[in-house]
Amino acid sequence: MDLTEFIDSLNRGQEVVVRSEVHRFMCELSQEALKLTDQLNNAYRTPEEIRQIMEQLTGQEIDDGFSMFPPFYTDCGKNLKIGKNVFINSGCRFQDHGGIAIGDNVLIGHNVVLATMNHEEDPAHRGNLHPAPIHIGTSVWIGANATICPGVNIGNGAIVAAGAVVTHDVPENTVVGGVPARSIRTIEVTA
Repeated sequence: MDLTEFIDSLNRGQEVVVRSEVHRFMCELSQEALKLTDQLNNAYRTPEEIRQIMEQLTGQEIDDGFSMFPPFYTDCGKNLKIGKNVFINSGCRFQDHGGIAIGDNVLIGHNVVLATMNHEEDPAHRGNLHPAPIHIGTSVWIGANATICPGVNIGNGAIVAAGAVVTHDVPENTVVGGVPARSIRTIEVTA
């Protein structure tokens, strides 16, 4: 199995059976991510060094407008797409095996969790995993300590309030908050 086959399998939502070839490959990628996030988190890094490590972690070019305050944690990195002018605050945890796409001009607060995998409900197969991607539109603001659950799409211009647990899609230009998150109001957009 190679990286392309692995990512394609997860992006199609195929179940990951514990101890399968896909699961073993997933564990190998996690070990690589642990090494890179250790480099990122355990010494001062300039903004340029942070971008370089994030490029190694994701295997993609990271925009010069990207900025991050470590520490940052991910279990993969290779299924994480980051747009232009994205800011990620400290303590964030991204479980990107299932796929995370972050649009341009996104602000992500302290300790945000983006989770893209669920375990099988059947106790006999609880170790199996079900991937579902998270898509974050452009100009989104996610407040501190929010959790975005697998399969959620957050529309352009939306705001996720601090501490929210988002279990369903968020329409564009909408403020959501609470546990589980619900619509609070629509944002008035000026031209």
